Amino acid sequence: MNDFEKLSDEEIVEKVRSADQELYSVIVERYQNKLLRYTINLINDEAKASDIVQNSFIKAYINLNGFNTKKKFSSWIYRIVHNEAINAVKKYGKEVPILDDFDFKSNENIEKEFEKKEIEIKVKKCLGEIPILYSEPLVLYYLEEKSYEEISDILRIPMGTVATRISRGKILIGHLCQLN
Repeated sequence: MNDFEKLSDEEIVEKVRSADQELYSVIVERYQNKLLRYTINLINDEAKASDIVQNSFIKAYINLNGFNTKKKFSSWIYRIVHNEAINAVKKYGKEVPILDDFDFKSNENIEKEFEKKEIEIKVKKCLGEIPILYSEPLVLYYLEEKSYEEISDILRIPMGTVATRISRGKILIGHLCQLN
């Protein structure tokens, strides 16, 4: 299976379409944690996020023949997850997250770890307080490290709109949430 790990997502999709459906597991492995993190940041519910990601992988597999391999697979799968998450938000609304216990991996720099975790909690809380219209591009850009072009593909909005929403989202967070 190591040979397949060197293939691009698009090459794997071609192989899954033509002969080897088992290779879809490579795609799942590559994206599962990233998509779960993205979804949790959008809806603040780990269990629902897990269901959304699982359903998205199923939908992606079912619709794999509709994917254009000349485009980026990552944008396509993120778009499917985006749609599923938005549907969940419409159905259930955004829920208040239950804060996880701190997980310190070492006794060194406990104070820095604590501060980092505290900032992370504040940022997630702030993202939950601003409209999803602005929080989603911020999550994609800063947490998922997607380019403006990829965000444009995922959200199906022009790149200028991506830039505007990120800029306005940062301003909203600055006004609503004191991160200092």
